[in-house]
Amino acid sequence: MAGITWHYVFKFIITGDPAVGKSSLLVRLTDQRFLANPDPTLGVEFGSKLITIPEDNKVVKLQCWDTAGQETFRAITRSYYRGAAGCLLVYDVTSRDSFEHLRTWLADVRKHADPHVSCILVGNKVDLCDEPTPSGASAPPTSSNSPNTSSSASSIIKSSKSSASPSKVKRRSREVSYEEAELWAKQEGLLFVEASAKSGLNVEQAFVDASRDILEKIKKGVFDDDRSPGVKQSLPNSALVDGSAVKSTCCA
Repeated sequence: MAGITWHYVFKFIITGDPAVGKSSLLVRLTDQRFLANPDPTLGVEFGSKLITIPEDNKVVKLQCWDTAGQETFRAITRSYYRGAAGCLLVYDVTSRDSFEHLRTWLADVRKHADPHVSCILVGNKVDLCDEPTPSGASAPPTSSNSPNTSSSASSIIKSSKSSASPSKVKRRSREVSYEEAELWAKQEGLLFVEASAKSGLNVEQAFVDASRDILEKIKKGVFDDDRSPGVKQSLPNSALVDGSAVKSTCCA
């Protein structure tokens, strides 16, 4: 994908309880595939993606940090929150506990990320529910309307993961309604969407919606290119040299 340029680089973090599908959302975004049986994230994982916001005629490079949900790694992951301009706050729609813990995660993000961070609440795993996502929820973007994208990903403090599909999917009961999550998001000033890392439903859309919100804040002067570490304007003719995946590990 040589020669592709971008106007901005946005730092994103993905946070929430263990096993809500944060890593699967990142891999779906960057690699367009589903991790059926991912290993727990040990520390953080990194992925990048180019998206186009057509109405602003801007190409944005997303630098996404998937953070471990275990308390053991909290000190490490909090350091990656610093300066983040965007955040996916993720819960599992079939896990009441993961939703109730969101207040703690949100408080952490607001304490350590950029004061003006754009957060989107993401209810993941709707594909496991007995009933479909409500008609009021956002529909997945079609190929004709989807932003032009390019991506790359690498692992940091992370063991390898399998992308094999399970032979059988067990259906679960929904424990968090769309309406309840939507109401809480409005009360906290968050964007909101339900998604499925398995099918790809609304995964890229979640990042696009949050990026639009960041761009609006840039227009209003909320983010300063020189003083906001999570928002950087690229130099003229900055290019993505290679869009292929690059794998690396450290601190095993």
